[in-house]
Amino acid sequence: MTKNFSLREFECNCGCKMPDDVKQNIVKLASQLQIIRDIVDSPIKVNSGFRCEKYNRHIGGVKRSQHLLGKASDIVVAGLDPYTETHPLFDELMDCGELLQGGLGRYKKFTHYDFRKTRKRWG
Repeated sequence: MTKNFSLREFECNCGCKMPDDVKQNIVKLASQLQIIRDIVDSPIKVNSGFRCEKYNRHIGGVKRSQHLLGKASDIVVAGLDPYTETHPLFDELMDCGELLQGGLGRYKKFTHYDFRKTRKRWG
């Protein structure tokens, strides 16, 4: 899909088939993550991309999760602690402004990114 991301990385962790409309969103998500990867100049591991409703419930995901639409990913960047007082990845992405609109969340073991229509930040 992009220079550094393949469709397989975004498949549901339960192994179910990804719907075609979700694949279209995943293509856009991968291009956004490619921009992020180019900014931080480090490999990015996708912990969670698309989630089916059953798997999302199983892991305690929110009912209206962007993961259900293929618009979200939980990522870890090589060499960057995902949650520190000065969070390099989060801080760099916050500075991207219009380039990366959508949701950006800090968690202890990963950073969440999605391309929802509105700008939202948490964590």
